[in-house]
Amino acid sequence: RRLVAATPAMVPALLSLSLSRLGLWALGLILVLGFLKFIRLLVRRQFLAKAMDSFPGPPTHWLFGHALEIQQTGSLDKVVSWAHQFPYAHPLWFGQFLGFLNIYEPDYAKAVYSRGDPKAPDVYNYFLQWIGKGLLVLDGPTWFQHRKLLTPGFHYDVLKPYVKVFADSTHTMLDKWEEKARKDKSFDIFSDVGHMALDTLMKCTFGKGNSGLGHRDHNYYLAVSDLTLLMQQRIASLQYHDDFIYWLTPHGRRFLRACQVAHDHTDQVIRERKAALQDEKEQKKIQNRRHLDFLDILLGARDENGTKLSDADLRAEVDTFMFEGHDTTTSGISWFLYCMALNPEHQHRCREEVREILGDRDSFQWDDLGKMTYLTMCIKESLRLYPPVPQVYRQLSKPVSFVDGRSLPAGSLISLHIYALHRNSAVWPDPEVFDPLRFSPENVTGRHPFAFMPFSAGPRNCIGQQFAMNEMKVVAALCLLRFEFAVDPLQPPIKLLQLVLRSKNGIYLHLKPLGSGT
Repeated sequence: RRLVAATPAMVPALLSLSLSRLGLWALGLILVLGFLKFIRLLVRRQFLAKAMDSFPGPPTHWLFGHALEIQQTGSLDKVVSWAHQFPYAHPLWFGQFLGFLNIYEPDYAKAVYSRGDPKAPDVYNYFLQWIGKGLLVLDGPTWFQHRKLLTPGFHYDVLKPYVKVFADSTHTMLDKWEEKARKDKSFDIFSDVGHMALDTLMKCTFGKGNSGLGHRDHNYYLAVSDLTLLMQQRIASLQYHDDFIYWLTPHGRRFLRACQVAHDHTDQVIRERKAALQDEKEQKKIQNRRHLDFLDILLGARDENGTKLSDADLRAEVDTFMFEGHDTTTSGISWFLYCMALNPEHQHRCREEVREILGDRDSFQWDDLGKMTYLTMCIKESLRLYPPVPQVYRQLSKPVSFVDGRSLPAGSLISLHIYALHRNSAVWPDPEVFDPLRFSPENVTGRHPFAFMPFSAGPRNCIGQQFAMNEMKVVAALCLLRFEFAVDPLQPPIKLLQLVLRSKNGIYLHLKPLGSGT
């Protein structure tokens, strides 16, 4: 009887005992998994360090590698100073376990980028939550299939009607600048250029009308801006490299919220277009439009077996194009206008060329773009000094041998520092001087084909580079016709690598209206 009476009292104690045992087992499992992961990281670190053994480099911090020094001094000019010290290449460590061979010499760039090695998953996997498996991160046969399906979207017949789209969005921005210029104060052009580039892309990607950016589009713009900042911080922060830890941090949760905004925006647009294609009237409207948009091409894309893109693929390619197509052109256009403001004699010469091409017409045609020779040289020189994507990463799928006899095994990680490559004084004399004649036909002949890589190079070069160059030409020409640009000496831009090249404090310019322009 005493035994029976004691049993109910023992149940909580037994339960507590089994729960504490379960807790100990769970803790033990976590410790074992953590230990195994640590061993894996150590083995990989040893492999990467051994692979780069023959490449001397700057001293590393015992925990942060080079990340701390880069954060404190600004990565771009720091790497240029290291490039002077270590010709060809040097190891670059983000923390103790992520090490790249950082290259900035044309022959080194050719050895890797003339091949089709995949993007480095250690960096580009961070994109997956945001842009999914689009052209930027895919590799192998799937990348090849997507590239083939998307290429018709950048054919010149598709790009031709975009000239008017670029002009319409630019005029809206320039009207806004007319008002701002009346205050006779410098102002930051970067965010206005960003909104204009997004408006352009909404029209070219989704066939959006002329109503300008709505509230949802503005939220999308802010979300993308947030995502690029968070991504750059994640790459440079050792504590954020592990997914499980990252998603638990406020930084990671903010990233997921911004992803949701971007995905909701894309999903809604795709849903609306698919619904419109079910409606005969809407179908006719789309067919009668003056140009196909990127989404039309994606929805109609089929490979030789008749296979089309899945919904996940569609969203990934649209999100990739929206990120790569508006953020990079925003950077390119903004820094070009800054270069024009710094160099009034080149600004004047570009303006005269544009006026001559336009004559008494009030709008540009497709054929005009090929005639903008001096403007194009100035755009290329600004892309040399301020490449929109200053750094890209690959993982070697097979060993590589470099021109100086050194080599790297398969599995090694490569960082191509485009910003430092474009300032390599062995290729570019007086690299900090703005000199558009570097891109005259006689100077281009004989220059190393991998010395200038604003759109990367080789089989995995930027599929949208013609789109971007055309947009930059139209926007630049219209800006120069409407305004004279001058720098604000009190607010020089502070370069900031945030996936794309931005300015920490914006790009402040003085604008002087030149009349109505076109």
